[in-house]
Amino acid sequence: MPLNLYMDHHVPRAITLGLRLRQVDVLTAYEDQTHEIADSKLLDRATSLRRVLFTQDDDLLTEATQRQRAGLAFGGVIYAHQEAISIGQCVQDLELIAAAGSEADVVDRVIYLPL
Repeated sequence: MPLNLYMDHHVPRAITLGLRLRQVDVLTAYEDQTHEIADSKLLDRATSLRRVLFTQDDDLLTEATQRQRAGLAFGGVIYAHQEAISIGQCVQDLELIAAAGSEADVVDRVIYLPL
């Protein structure tokens, strides 16, 4: 079963559109009206929806790392630094993860892009 993605509000719209053109199930924080909530709540929301949170926000990376260290469960985070990956490469890597990954591959983990 493909993974569903949840896009943080820091993610460029072009990434979301590129994924949708490739039939990847994507929900944005704006669409979910959660773009102004705290990072911890955003990660909780993505987890409750059984979606993997994609972010380019260092603060969300910190939140996920703190949860890992504390043994607190979360649905997984995919992180890409804004200057380390192109939009096209980001779309390709996220499409691959969504299509080939499973929930067990991402739960309580942080995956870094580029792959």
